[in-house]
Amino acid sequence: MTAWTEDELARIGTADELQISPARSGGKPGRATTIWVVPDGDDLYVRAYRGRGGQWFQAATAAHEGRISAGGVTKDVTLAEVDEPALGDRLDAAYRAKYGHYGPDYVDPMVAETARAATLRLLPR
Repeated sequence: MTAWTEDELARIGTADELQISPARSGGKPGRATTIWVVPDGDDLYVRAYRGRGGQWFQAATAAHEGRISAGGVTKDVTLAEVDEPALGDRLDAAYRAKYGHYGPDYVDPMVAETARAATLRLLPR
């Protein structure tokens, strides 16, 4: 499996927003959705604030692959679902630290159980 380079981790991990395009049938990237991204160690994570019922999340979990663009980096990725309580706590803290300046109306939904249940690890392909 391919790993993120230090440059990619830094550029994507510090970007304010990420464009995610889950693959459609046939493997071509679908419609892009703007979301938030946080790093944890050598990995990058995204969440669907509307939870598992959100349109882009459903497309992402149907295909488990797509394309992202953030911080000047565009990359094809595998989208892996995660359900690790300790990781969820770390990601909550990362979302609060990175995006806290937007205020609780925006951050609280990203750390709620609905969004935690819709967490994906981005793995470069």
